[in-house]
Amino acid sequence: MAEVINMPRLSDTMEEGTVAKWLKNVGDKVEEGDILAEIETDKATMEFESFYKGTLLHIGIEEGDGAPVDTLLAIIGEEGEDISDLLKGGGSPKKEGNTSEGKAEETSAEASGDAEDEEGDTSASEIPAGVEIVKMPRLSDTMEEGTVASWLKQVGDEVEEGDILAEIETDKATMEFESFYSGKLLYIGIQEGESAPVDAVLAVIGPEGTDVDAVLNAKPGSKKGAKTETKNEDTSKTTDTEEASSTETTTVTSDGNRIFASPLAKKIAEDKGIDLSKVSGSGDNGRIIKKDIENYKPSEAPKAATEVAKSEKAASAPAVSMAIPAGEEGVEETKNSNMRKAIAKALGNSKFTAPHFYLTIEVDMDNAIASRAQINSLPDTKVSFNDMVLKACAMALRKHPQVNTTWNGDTTKQYKHIHMGVAVAVDEGLVVPVIKHADMLGLTQIGAAVKELAGKARSKKIAPSEMEGSTFTVSNLGMFGIQEFTSIINQPNSAILSVGAIVEKPVVKNGEIVIGNTMKLTLACDHRTVDGAVGAQFLQTLRYFVENPVTMLA
Repeated sequence: MAEVINMPRLSDTMEEGTVAKWLKNVGDKVEEGDILAEIETDKATMEFESFYKGTLLHIGIEEGDGAPVDTLLAIIGEEGEDISDLLKGGGSPKKEGNTSEGKAEETSAEASGDAEDEEGDTSASEIPAGVEIVKMPRLSDTMEEGTVASWLKQVGDEVEEGDILAEIETDKATMEFESFYSGKLLYIGIQEGESAPVDAVLAVIGPEGTDVDAVLNAKPGSKKGAKTETKNEDTSKTTDTEEASSTETTTVTSDGNRIFASPLAKKIAEDKGIDLSKVSGSGDNGRIIKKDIENYKPSEAPKAATEVAKSEKAASAPAVSMAIPAGEEGVEETKNSNMRKAIAKALGNSKFTAPHFYLTIEVDMDNAIASRAQINSLPDTKVSFNDMVLKACAMALRKHPQVNTTWNGDTTKQYKHIHMGVAVAVDEGLVVPVIKHADMLGLTQIGAAVKELAGKARSKKIAPSEMEGSTFTVSNLGMFGIQEFTSIINQPNSAILSVGAIVEKPVVKNGEIVIGNTMKLTLACDHRTVDGAVGAQFLQTLRYFVENPVTMLA
């Protein structure tokens, strides 16, 4: 299953990037964590790691070419896979022919800015050279504000380019935020636990002794006399950055051997107290990457010492009682997380804008139970009832494409692909990982994909791209004993299926009352795109596939 990789936003001000060098060629095998390319941003040249494994099928931006953020950079998939559809609709066009136009606009904007500086108030201070204002980054496509979960650097600390500054909680996940500058951390604008909109002042980095108040009160972008100078220094700045990056990712052991590791891997190893010389690197040329540190298992002795230290610390901590005296009222107010607010906004918009209606059927699960037992008797095979429902839904959507749609105001989008969203409960709410092209996957493949994505979601390691693009969603509360419920449609989908528990009860078969196993399925539909008859026909087809699992193995 091919994955489209777009030009990433590698800095808070990056609008376009240039591919300085490709480290992989079309046809090469790519592992997760391999360096795909070196990308030159507006601030530095940085290594760009792959988040996927497979074969590099297509390169969209050649070495030396520049393109806007989100332009098609590459496609990774299975060898020989047909990617013609992805190429037709993939990425933004390169800015060929627009170079002079862009430069003209830039020159015009600069001239306009100079004119404003000359005519406006010249008393405001300018930002000193070498001082950088770091703003709240946009870490996902839907992010409007972020919360600082924790600061890994404090005011006064030295910061190197590539160091992790903070962990920032978006509406979808908690992500590490790297520094793109070197210097001292002079100011923190958003404290731990606080939220702020994208582009709010997050921190200030610069030389020691800088007047931070003057920097914060300076005119935005007011380095008037340095415009030409900055452009002339771009080449040397990039070279210096590359040299620093190379130095930073190389460690020398006591016996003189050199160890190559990514900055993020070095940081995690340092935090965990892991000796890099004892870690085997799986990256290019034995380079140690994040995955190697996370998978490293130290010897039992240090582990035991850590356990003892933890137990001693726990024993020394005073016990805290949360009991409230009888008869006394109490209330605790907790600040809503970004995820909680995003869920409230999305579901509120769905419920208030889409006219919902609900259809419920009861399905005979006897054959499904028997089939699942036979499938799971095979070695290294594990299929859940939810996997069977997902596969059945995907096949039913192929026969009823009216349900695989999106209301778009004056038009209705009907998708030719089927991407199944799977609602997963996490500590702070709900996320919906997406199984791409589910109708083309087997039951075991769906089961493996669900297990992997659900694990990433619960550990907050799921990427935003893995939660985008669903065309239909399934929500299952059967494992909690819920027999029947209704769900709010996960827009822009037109429908969502609610899956209840399997219940053993008396049923009528062939004119006799016998003990059977049934499960209730409830379909919530957007009446703007799905009529009652269409929803009912979809459920009939779904019932057939669930009650006859052998039809899904063809």
